[in-house]
Amino acid sequence: MKITKVLAALLAAAVICGGSASCSSDKKSKAPGKGTAAESATEATTAAVPGVDFDEAVEAASGDAYLAIVDASWDKQYLGGTDEKNPLCYKAGTVHINGNGDYKVSVTANSTAFQYLAAGDPKGSYKVNGIGFAAVIIADAEKVLPNAIITVKNVKVDGRDVELKKKNYTNTEAEAIRTNIYNEWVSDEYLPADARTAEGALYTNYDFNTPSELNDGSYSAQIVDPAEFKDWTDIEVDFTVSGL
Repeated sequence: MKITKVLAALLAAAVICGGSASCSSDKKSKAPGKGTAAESATEATTAAVPGVDFDEAVEAASGDAYLAIVDASWDKQYLGGTDEKNPLCYKAGTVHINGNGDYKVSVTANSTAFQYLAAGDPKGSYKVNGIGFAAVIIADAEKVLPNAIITVKNVKVDGRDVELKKKNYTNTEAEAIRTNIYNEWVSDEYLPADARTAEGALYTNYDFNTPSELNDGSYSAQIVDPAEFKDWTDIEVDFTVSGL
């Protein structure tokens, strides 16, 4: 899928879902699709390549949390799947949510497969440029963990702590439960009607016109400064799950 098509699909989802770009996981269980990776850095391949480990692809299963991420150019991404649209699936750190507690998710450019797909060199040092979207998502959670609430504790870029400018909230979208880390399509004035936190709901009875006392402007879909994510290799997010 070309970048323009990906972006168009996300923008369409933004309209359907009331202002936030949908990034639910790709549930299809399949290996990376065939392609000419040496010629096209965004296509995955099943062909054997010396020095490249395609077996490190990670797909988010039902009930798994993962770090959904898209780079600034909407080219390199991980949205929970392992097809050619998800070159950052290799060595992705997913975690199965089995109750309340602390968890961690991550993505990395430090894999032979990603380096090969991005730059044609499995031993390369290609860095991902910026973020266009980021969120912690629990796949299928609307069905399997409907009461889960995610509270972001820490975000790290290449081992460096990133300042959390505002507080995150949790909402249900596309059959998943998620919390936005950076989503420019959701303004602070129009958060999802079902936005909720460990302290309570941000709207009374899911009504945009009746914000709760908690909804004081401190919650946002953009809790980090995207400028902190220039030329990165690893991103980690520590979070707490409650409400189960």
